Amino acid sequence: MLKLKKLTCWTAGMFLCQQSMAQKVEFTEYDMPNGLHVILHQDHTAPVVAVSVMYHVGSKNEVIGRTGFAHFFEHLLFEGTDNIKRGEFMKIVAANGGENNANTTQDRTFYYEVFPSNQFKLGLWLESERMLHPVINGIGVKTQNEVVKEEKRMRVDNKPYGNLISAIFKNIFPKHPYNWAPIGSMADLDEAKLSEFQAFFKTYYVPNNAVLSIAGDINISQARGLISTYFGEVPKSEPIKYTKVEEAPITQQLVDTVYDANIQLPMISATYRVPGMDSRDSKILEMISTILSNGASSKLYKKLVDDKKEALQVGSFNYALEDYGAYITYALPNNNTPLHTLLQDIDEEVVKLQTNLISETDYRKIQNQLEKNYISTNAKVLGVAENLADGYTFHHKNTAYTNQEPEQIRSITREDIRNAAVKYLQPSFRLVLYYLPAKNS
Repeated sequence: MLKLKKLTCWTAGMFLCQQSMAQKVEFTEYDMPNGLHVILHQDHTAPVVAVSVMYHVGSKNEVIGRTGFAHFFEHLLFEGTDNIKRGEFMKIVAANGGENNANTTQDRTFYYEVFPSNQFKLGLWLESERMLHPVINGIGVKTQNEVVKEEKRMRVDNKPYGNLISAIFKNIFPKHPYNWAPIGSMADLDEAKLSEFQAFFKTYYVPNNAVLSIAGDINISQARGLISTYFGEVPKSEPIKYTKVEEAPITQQLVDTVYDANIQLPMISATYRVPGMDSRDSKILEMISTILSNGASSKLYKKLVDDKKEALQVGSFNYALEDYGAYITYALPNNNTPLHTLLQDIDEEVVKLQTNLISETDYRKIQNQLEKNYISTNAKVLGVAENLADGYTFHHKNTAYTNQEPEQIRSITREDIRNAAVKYLQPSFRLVLYYLPAKNS
């Protein structure tokens, strides 16, 4: 029995070791003469390939009076190219067994296709067409303007709590372009001239401001040749000039009230301006949010929802961006619980983190949860492609950050968690927002 137990432990240890080794993402990267950064990850596990392009442009690259451009281009660059008829882009993808989409944040725009690997060339051609030959004309601008307006009505204007993040960011980023949401102002888009859209494209959607990240069933040497064929002729542009706008520290608690006609229950939130995603403290704050509100056994959920039954919903999360982050806590009341009571209860749990080290059990649990999230993301070729592009774009051109993340998670100590809570989550450093149902007129 003793030998069997030792053998079982040894086998389990080998399995865990193999799992750990399998988690490392191997990749090849290089720069093309036109400045396009290329990242290639070969994985023959399944006959699929993800082709993605991350442009380092988001709403923070816009200016007051012309907001919403980056998100607008997320839509506009599906309109068509010199060689793809208007409205045919997505049809081509679907007809060849693929899927595609795009998304925009304050910091970047991400386009992708996932194809059966025998359609790898098609994915490269589509993205090279988007970069080299897009048709940006009055018809496309007008069409996508209506699409964006409908999206804003659905996701912001008519959605319960749809303006929460916008209201928060307007207060904690009074100077920085994070002040406005990526969807921007419809009035700005209406007033913009076609030449302004064309100029925005020529400035930002260029190879030296992009990462071509490919993951899946490819041959590295063949891929390099194909990439040269499809992207080599794209001309290099002038370097992108971006200067971070520095915000003065928040030194006393800010309080604001917002009214929303789409809600019946009020909400209270407390938000702290914190470091950007390239800071180690950003990962520590993610761990703090895991302690406080990830799952039914988390501190806030157990206290406010299960035990005291004061809240219908409670949570916290670290909204990590490139220049800064926003650490947000929030709660919706149950049984007419006063909002200030909810805030007080949340604050009590934060003070516990600032005063005492979390238990070893909680410490191991949150480490496991974050590592599980990491592994789940890298379980798909698209997740790998995006993680590799993120590492290069947002971690000082360190593409290997995706492999270093688990080690970083394991390096964070209980003392680090306590110290970060003390450093960033002070009442005098925050915005308290009362998000209330609109008053009857």
